[in-house]
Amino acid sequence: MIKQLYYGVLAGLHQRQGIRQLRLLEKKLYSMHARFAVPFAYRGNGFFKSIEPRQNSVEIEELYKIICDLSPSIILEIGTARGGTLYLWTQAATVDAVIVSVDLPGGEFGGAYPLCRVPFYKSFAKQGQQIHLLRKDSHDVQTIKEVGGLFGNRPVDFAFIDGDHTYEGVKADFLNYGNLVRPGGIIAFHDILPTSEFPDIQVFRFWQEIKDKFNTKELIGPGGSGKKVGIGLIFVV
Repeated sequence: MIKQLYYGVLAGLHQRQGIRQLRLLEKKLYSMHARFAVPFAYRGNGFFKSIEPRQNSVEIEELYKIICDLSPSIILEIGTARGGTLYLWTQAATVDAVIVSVDLPGGEFGGAYPLCRVPFYKSFAKQGQQIHLLRKDSHDVQTIKEVGGLFGNRPVDFAFIDGDHTYEGVKADFLNYGNLVRPGGIIAFHDILPTSEFPDIQVFRFWQEIKDKFNTKELIGPGGSGKKVGIGLIFVV
């Protein structure tokens, strides 16, 4: 509790320091592909301590390269967490991209970032990009409508589903948002491998049901790359 109060008092300072560090890293890592390292190299303080993605680094790097080649201008992310993948999508996207990231403020798979990080996350945007952060339930009807409105009903190029990891939750996110993705676009699911450590994570069940119904690819890290959780891709046709 005392630590949280301390972080709150210094939040403004820590945010400015964090943004300054991001800009310095971007100067050193100038190319799109080099900037994959930024969220792993970043070290901040307080509420802005880390933006490292909760991913197997080999799996997310392979996905990042694929999204760089896609060069999306409309991106939807379900599950913001530390903001590491959000940062990567800004770097892979076009300079005029619209990026919407939805994260549930509370609940078993929510509450990953405090409100004070909102302007910090928005600072990830390149000049000309728009980032919209919705601290809401992705399953709520009003949230679904709001997402469509923020995109101006333009089709989504890339959707990253990494929010509610229950079977019902990931299925709902796919059914609610998958149809927004255009032909030629990509839908990605995180945590497609089963894990005995966290039995409530049931993404693998839904992935097994749908992967043979679409043009899909699995990104699985090799041995020695850390914990393998898997990323499943649907190439929309």
